[in-house]
Amino acid sequence: MTRPKTVRHSRLLVLSIACALGLPLAAHAQSSTPSSTQSSKSSTREQQLEQRVNQLEQELAELKAMIQEQKAATTQATQTAQTAQVTAEQANTTAQAAQTKADSVPKPQFTTASGLTVALHGFISASAFGQDRTFSNYGNGQNALVPAPQTPANIAQGYNGTLSGVDVRNTRFWLDFSGAKLTDDWGGGGRIEMDFFGGNNGTGAYSQQQPIPRLRQAYMDITNPDYGSTIRIGQQWDFMFPLENVATSLTHIAFPLGYGVGFVGWRYPGVAWMQDLNHGSDGVKWRLDLGVFEGSWNGPQNEAGTSNVNYLNAGAADFRPQVEARLHVQGSDWLAYLVAHYSTIDLKGVGDINPTPLRDTLNSFGYEVGAQWKPGPWTFKGLIYSGRALGEIFGAMSQFGNINESGGYVQASYNFTPKWSVNGFFSMVRPNGDQVIRWTTTSATAGTALLRDNQSALSLQYASGNYELGIEWMYDKVRWQLGSAGNPQYTNGNQVSLSGLYHF
Repeated sequence: MTRPKTVRHSRLLVLSIACALGLPLAAHAQSSTPSSTQSSKSSTREQQLEQRVNQLEQELAELKAMIQEQKAATTQATQTAQTAQVTAEQANTTAQAAQTKADSVPKPQFTTASGLTVALHGFISASAFGQDRTFSNYGNGQNALVPAPQTPANIAQGYNGTLSGVDVRNTRFWLDFSGAKLTDDWGGGGRIEMDFFGGNNGTGAYSQQQPIPRLRQAYMDITNPDYGSTIRIGQQWDFMFPLENVATSLTHIAFPLGYGVGFVGWRYPGVAWMQDLNHGSDGVKWRLDLGVFEGSWNGPQNEAGTSNVNYLNAGAADFRPQVEARLHVQGSDWLAYLVAHYSTIDLKGVGDINPTPLRDTLNSFGYEVGAQWKPGPWTFKGLIYSGRALGEIFGAMSQFGNINESGGYVQASYNFTPKWSVNGFFSMVRPNGDQVIRWTTTSATAGTALLRDNQSALSLQYASGNYELGIEWMYDKVRWQLGSAGNPQYTNGNQVSLSGLYHF
């Protein structure tokens, strides 16, 4: 153990005192003159020496006391350190025992294939709403879009009255998988996504509170990060749906504002190739997407009660895929895209069930241009589209036929604080009225032709952390006609909703 500095200094001082005592004695021994003067001087020196010795003895006693005090302090510090070490060892032993006990308790685990990681995400959504009109084309509550025309049949069934309720069907969850390896250069993952718009569990008194899950997306991705290439296989959104440019709303999520009455698109099984055109470069990013999706149509069996299931009849005699391409460009605070769509629909296969269609084959095509810009606290979104026979992707308010149409939407949002925002929305769709009447009404069936639609919405939202809260007003006005000889009429509807969202 290293000696304290005070002890070393004390020993040096004692040696110095000894030298000081010896020097006067040596000087006295050398003096041998017996004169009285020398005796007097000698006596004086002895007195001085005696005083000096007394002083040194006193200082030496003080030094001894200091040394004893230092030794006591050192002993106390050593004991304190030893006590602390014992306490630390006991705490460590206790912690190890607690960890051992915790490790012995089984923990819930979420495992998958070796090397893969799984992430669970989603949101819980709830909307309290009130309407002054029934919205029948797609539904009420969180999927209200088009008010029910005031036809005699709809009035008789109560489709035009006011109603209110609470809707939670927007609630959604998905699993993202990553880490898969195909080759040294290619890997990827996938997604499974569901919400609760699959209908209700039965028709009893309590069925409304038991919505059925609905598969939204289920696809796998094969990606090469070195080249910026992704191949997506499985059910996914087609390119006409503006997945990166949907209008902001806390009430209308699964069925967004303007859906079918301002923009189109739907989810289909298919294969898509997404390629970065300037991968690895700085600045604006360019991407080209090419996709082939399952063909579809609203065949007679859909209306005859057997539903479009098990591939018995989708309104087409054989498989005719939808082919689409999209050019996407994106900067730091903006994005834009151009989409083209094409498919053919063979209607000859429905002739044995209902009367022969007006024509055997339809050519479905569509074009879309969209953009988004975020200057400061503002956000602007919008698109325009045009096409024909787009019923398979929610075109013409989901009316099927050789119908030309055009439409679009625009939304302006302003964040007046980091948490508060206001959003204004407008959309419209303009199908060809004569073609709608021709394909939706016959001499045997009057039918209701939806001729055009305008939709507006205004909302105030608050976002903090994982929570979002908002109030929204939506107004929709639809022009319709009952039968080929009827007169055009208008029906409008309002919906006010309070919504909350929790992200996880």
